[in-house]
Amino acid sequence: MSAILESKRLRDFDWVLTLLAVAIALFGTWMIRIATPEMGYWRKQLIGLGISLVLMLVVAFTDYRKLIHFAPAFYVFGLLLLAIVLVPGIGLKINGQRCWIGIPGLGQFQPSEFMKIPTVLMLARYFGRPRQRPLAVREMIVGGLILALPISLILLEPDAGQALTYFPLLAVILFLSAVRMWLVVLALVVGTLSVPAAWFVGVRTGAIKPYQQERINVILDPENADRKGFGYHTWQSIVTVGKGGVTGSVASDDPASQSRLKFLPEPQTDFIFAVTAETTGFIGTSLLLLAYAVMLTKLIAGARRAPDRTGMLVIMAIVGGLAFQIFINVGMALGMLPVIGVPLPLMSAGLSAVLATLITIGFAISVRLRRFVN
Repeated sequence: MSAILESKRLRDFDWVLTLLAVAIALFGTWMIRIATPEMGYWRKQLIGLGISLVLMLVVAFTDYRKLIHFAPAFYVFGLLLLAIVLVPGIGLKINGQRCWIGIPGLGQFQPSEFMKIPTVLMLARYFGRPRQRPLAVREMIVGGLILALPISLILLEPDAGQALTYFPLLAVILFLSAVRMWLVVLALVVGTLSVPAAWFVGVRTGAIKPYQQERINVILDPENADRKGFGYHTWQSIVTVGKGGVTGSVASDDPASQSRLKFLPEPQTDFIFAVTAETTGFIGTSLLLLAYAVMLTKLIAGARRAPDRTGMLVIMAIVGGLAFQIFINVGMALGMLPVIGVPLPLMSAGLSAVLATLITIGFAISVRLRRFVN
């Protein structure tokens, strides 16, 4: 009997989603090798990918309802990691941010990436109960508190870019949990009006530092921005993307590439999309974005077939988070958005990011495998 069940599970396993995610990750590893061949990041990325695939399969073949049952424990554990990383001597401080814990042989682990998983599980556990009426304000406040705890610790690192990626998780779940439309409209209006007000107050009070102002100015007026100062990252990324043309103008071993000449900062992480554009051109980046679109479509299809609201909410929160990160990272590379250090899912170098992404995909597969279970 168990053999029959296992055979059925293997047939129901979402091989297309898995192979697509692995293909994107391997393509990203190739781009990392092109960007920084002498650094060895690509070797660590392959090791991290292997570990992540194992954990993805473990999650996929585990009943997702059990994982949601233990969501509070995962959530507390994640908060402890975020607190520990702030302790000098334990958390590694790089470029003014204390965001990582060192792992011998693998590099750094970033708890803020992992924390997205238990945060989503906690939100889905709370909002996943059957309901007959729109969300009450009290419920929205509880959801905000679940999100506020990890965001507060992440802002202490400080890592505003990573903190920003948490908001779509709650936004998607609230939207799918029968939030009153007048609250949505009110939030959009307030948000739109508060941006210029926050900018004015931040500049006057000094809360928004000069370098942060320059990163915004380089987006609004790139032609007159200081290309050798705070606009350097954005301008070099634009040049790198443009150099690729339609089919890619730089061979993988060409020493004249922007990344090889060290003009492009952090090419293996923040600007991996720019490296991809330089190497494979418009065609290559279009195929990459198409692969992302297919992957997100597969996840949405899995959410529609989920046996309960909780499973559906988790998958859709994952979709919202991934789509937001792709949008921000690509926007950074094209010079349309300020540089805030958001990685491109499955492409950017980093054990934490690929681990978190593949675990969430494993969760989506777990929901699919139990879609006929009551």
